[in-house]
Amino acid sequence: MQRVGWDHYFMNIAHVVASRSTCNRKQVGAVIVRDKTILSTGYNGSIRGLPHCDEVGHMIENDHCVATIHAEQNAIIQAARNGVMIDRGTIFVTASPCWSCFKSIANAGLVRIVYGEFYRDERIFDFAARLGIELLHLTTSPVQKMPTDR
Repeated sequence: MQRVGWDHYFMNIAHVVASRSTCNRKQVGAVIVRDKTILSTGYNGSIRGLPHCDEVGHMIENDHCVATIHAEQNAIIQAARNGVMIDRGTIFVTASPCWSCFKSIANAGLVRIVYGEFYRDERIFDFAARLGIELLHLTTSPVQKMPTDR
């Protein structure tokens, strides 16, 4: 039996995390990992304690819901709230980070971004290269068994 590789394993978990999203416009999940250990997870949703977009509607600006906190930011925030050091880790995210999330990822000290679908912002490629952050587009579907990878 061939086992799923680590990158696909963690991306599969990110897809499950995305299923907790409270934004019906786009469900995104993120998992932060270091040394093959999950440190934190996050999904996109409303500010803690406020109603969910799915319940009260979206705050749309420039075709984007600004009421939600993105999955990457929630994963970083969850780590900070719990005192978990994520420096030198990898973030697995079901959609590539927006510009704001990319900046948060870089400043949090994450060194690798593994993403599923491409989402909106080409700037991340140039800046990732300049900062030495590895970007990997994992193109296979969730829960698909693949050859062993990192």
